[in-house]
Amino acid sequence: MKKTYVSISLAALLVVSCNANKSSYDAEGYFESTEVTVSSEANGRILSFDIEEGMQVEAGAELGCIDTVQLYLSMMQLRKNAESVLENRPDIERQTSALKEQLKSVRKEKARVESLLADGAATQKQLDDIEAQEAVLENQIEAQVTALGNSVSSLDAQSSGIGMQIARIEDQLRKCRIKSPVAGTVLTKYSEAGEFASVGRPLFKVADLKKVYLRVYVTSAQLSGISLGQQVKVYSDYGKGYSKEYPGTVTWISDSSEFTPKNIQTDDERKNLVYAVKVSVENDGLIKLGMYGGVVF
Repeated sequence: MKKTYVSISLAALLVVSCNANKSSYDAEGYFESTEVTVSSEANGRILSFDIEEGMQVEAGAELGCIDTVQLYLSMMQLRKNAESVLENRPDIERQTSALKEQLKSVRKEKARVESLLADGAATQKQLDDIEAQEAVLENQIEAQVTALGNSVSSLDAQSSGIGMQIARIEDQLRKCRIKSPVAGTVLTKYSEAGEFASVGRPLFKVADLKKVYLRVYVTSAQLSGISLGQQVKVYSDYGKGYSKEYPGTVTWISDSSEFTPKNIQTDDERKNLVYAVKVSVENDGLIKLGMYGGVVF
C-alpha cells in the first residue's frame, strides 16, 4: 500500500513539474542587437583613444587618432613637387609673343611692297623675299606652339598624378582618425593608447541599444500566423517570476528551416525543425543583450 502512495506522489510531482515548465509564450529566445566591430584602417601607434566600455558615442564622432607624422611629411613633399611643376609650366602666349611681333612687322612690310609693286616702284623679287620670310616665321610660331603645348600637356599630366597621390595620402590621413560609424554604446574595447594598430585589427565594438531584437524560433504550424510588420507583445524575463511587457514588431522571418538550438524551447519540443523570427523592440534601458525573453503573437 505504501508503494502505491509513492507511485501516486511521483506521478503528481511529474504533472506539476511539466505544467510549471510549460511556457506561456508562443515563442522564446534571447535579445540581441546589431553590433559593429570597428577595425583600424591604418598602421601606426595609437596616439589617443579615449573611450570606455558603456560609453555613448555619436555616429561620426572622433574617438582617437593613429600616428600621422610620416603621412603628413609625405603629403607636404608632394605639395612642394606640385608647386614646382606648376612653376615650370610654360606660358605659350608670352613665349611666342616675340615671333608674333616679328610676323606683324613682316606682314606690314609685305603690304607696303605689294603697294609699291602695283605702282612699279618695287620688284617681284622683293615681294617673293618678304613672302618667304613670312612663311618662315609662321612655321616657327607653329612649331613653337606645338612644342610648348606638348610640354604643357606633359606637365599637366604630371601635376594630375601628383594630385592623385596627395588625395590618396589625404584619404589615409582621414583613416587615421578613429571614428564610430554608428551611434550607440561601446560594448567592448580591444585596444589602448600607445599600442600599435595595424589594418584590420579590431579596436572596439559598438551597438545601438536603443533598438534591440528578440530572436525567437517558431514551428511551421505557427509560421502561418506570423507576417512581417505584425505587432506583437514581447516580454523580457528578469528572473524570479518578474517580467516586463513591450510592444514589438516582426521585422524578419527566415525563409529556411533549421534544427532547434539547444538553448531554445519551442511550444512543441517534438518539432526539431523551426524557423527563426526577429522582433524589434524599443529598449527603455532595462533590456540587456543576451537576456531571455518571450513573445505572444
